[in-house]
Amino acid sequence: MYSTDPSFVYEEETIANDEPISNAQQDLRVTLDKKNRGGKAVTLITGFRGGDEKLMDLAKMLKTKCGVGGAAKDGEILIQGDFRDKVILILQKEEFKVKKSGG
Repeated sequence: MYSTDPSFVYEEETIANDEPISNAQQDLRVTLDKKNRGGKAVTLITGFRGGDEKLMDLAKMLKTKCGVGGAAKDGEILIQGDFRDKVILILQKEEFKVKKSGG
């Protein structure tokens, strides 16, 4: 917004303090996704709230423990293959709230 009034004061949006969210407060969903992947299945973990660095660290840990590749972007983690049960167990050990969704 623009104002020509010299006494006009802009209201600045207050940015919330970036307090880290504990694992117990995260509500993650684990699904099997085959869409737009040429028939290949991936385990999709959604619902992660936190910084990109923490997302990448979690993705790296999951990929290492499952022994497969994957990716992390836009708050989602992709693990190549159907590792839903294994991923759920790993996340529960890390004290995340996890639910299996879809199929």
